[in-house]
Amino acid sequence: MSSALQAHRAAIVAALASVPAIGVVHDRERYAKDNATFAQLYLYTPPGGQQQLRGWWMRRAETEERSDTYGSGTTTNMHTWHIRGYMAFNDGAASELAFDELIEAFRAVVREDPTLGGACEQPPGEDTDGVQVMDAGPVMFAGVLCHSALLQLKTWSDL
Repeated sequence: MSSALQAHRAAIVAALASVPAIGVVHDRERYAKDNATFAQLYLYTPPGGQQQLRGWWMRRAETEERSDTYGSGTTTNMHTWHIRGYMAFNDGAASELAFDELIEAFRAVVREDPTLGGACEQPPGEDTDGVQVMDAGPVMFAGVLCHSALLQLKTWSDL
């Protein structure tokens, strides 16, 4: 794996983990053979709260190579990342609203620093995608009804 790709992955994990009470953050998609073991990977206890499933994983979904981008004479890789989050459903506590706030807090972190602490190149031209919410809704995750969201983030690196 390229060092730029590793740096982008680590920077995204750090940005996500910087959001208070975001939950467990994994640098890759995690699996387990059974629901109990799987759930253990995502168990989190929010400050002053009860332990629940609340966690995130990410994967590089695509890389597009752009040669001589905008006449600069360089080759740029544009990486598309998928970030998936889960949080146990608790209707009485309006958990959907809390989950949305966590997503918006992460979006704000990236909006404030699109280079993720200098790990990524500034987006070329006027392209400043930020974090996109691609899908959200309830799912069964590790045998538990959860909120889920699929986020997308693009990062750039010059070769």
